[in-house]
Amino acid sequence: MKPVGPIPAGFAGQSRLTVGGVDFAELLERAGDTPAFLYDGRAIAARVARLRAALPAQVRVHYAIKANPHPDVLTAMAGLVDGLDVASGGELAKALSVKPAAAISFAGPGKRDDELAAAIDAGATLHVESEGEADRAVAIGDRLGLTPRIAVRVNPDFELRGSGMRMGGRASPFGVDAVRVPALVRRLVASGADWHGFHIFAGSQTLDSAAIVEAQAATLALAERLAEEAGAVPAFVNLGGGFGIPYFAGDLAVDVEGVGRALGEALDRRGAVLADTGFAVELGRWLVGEAGVYCTRVVDVKESGGETFVVVDGGLHHQLAASGNFGTVVRRNYPVAVAGRMDAAPVMTASVVGCLCTPLDRLADRVALPPVAVGDVIVLFQAGAYGVTASPAAFLGHPPARELFVPSRD
Repeated sequence: MKPVGPIPAGFAGQSRLTVGGVDFAELLERAGDTPAFLYDGRAIAARVARLRAALPAQVRVHYAIKANPHPDVLTAMAGLVDGLDVASGGELAKALSVKPAAAISFAGPGKRDDELAAAIDAGATLHVESEGEADRAVAIGDRLGLTPRIAVRVNPDFELRGSGMRMGGRASPFGVDAVRVPALVRRLVASGADWHGFHIFAGSQTLDSAAIVEAQAATLALAERLAEEAGAVPAFVNLGGGFGIPYFAGDLAVDVEGVGRALGEALDRRGAVLADTGFAVELGRWLVGEAGVYCTRVVDVKESGGETFVVVDGGLHHQLAASGNFGTVVRRNYPVAVAGRMDAAPVMTASVVGCLCTPLDRLADRVALPPVAVGDVIVLFQAGAYGVTASPAAFLGHPPARELFVPSRD
């Protein structure tokens, strides 16, 4: 038997799964059956409120929509946060449908000219990832007769310790190496572009609160140094995010209140060059990850070689991350339960496997479960981020997962 991660506080202690106060069976009927992702709007609103209360008042909250761009999630989030961060022309169009362009920033390597033009035409802020991209943006602005709003994404000379995906302190496709940033800023200012500031992102999915505090302090110090060397005052600095959520056994949640206090102290110490600068944290996973569940129905229970396999109608084509195939080095188990008997005592060790023709399609590996029968619903938690849109939905031609947003008023 292998351990599973902790069930999120919003769902722990239930006997039958409810989402937003509604029983899972009713929600699956609304959705049209399994497999389905259910998103709790009340939990999302509470998460944003907690973050705002923890952060210094002058720090804005941005939502990275790559975490979950479902239209209802995005509409709800647009009314809760100050800005939306996108990483493609498709995400830009979604963001523009719910938020004004002035509140939207566009980062990511490999932006096509048509994507740059769409952002410039709309008035969104481009976070350029190289000198070449900056030159293309300025040239496109000239062609359109528009002044592009440009921030420079910085590849910092430090990393976020303990992060699952490190984006600083090394050669990277993301951002401009810190040593080259001042010269680029001076070029952008000289070109007539509306230079907006810096985007400094050192890593993601860390649960080490001290590491986040350390990285935020280093980010402020770096922004101050770059601004002084460039001889230009940034209007805005995106401090990145990196807050993780506890997926696996032994994981502990980030102390966001402690992080917020430390950030306030660091801002109080900032130099004069950043005195009038605005700041934001950019989060995706931390805001929505714990608010979502993935429900998949048991279609078979079988024995093979002394092991029990619970076969479900979903799989990695919907929830790739839970299968351990989305950047995980060691296969570990997300929190999992039988939706109708969450408080039942375990009596069996079984692996929950999907419907795909690949041994990689394993959603839970040798976990303790109560009695399981065909027709039961298995629920995987921590499914609100990087689910549908981060999974190979077209593989083998199975139908897509259903998605249902449960508004906070339910």
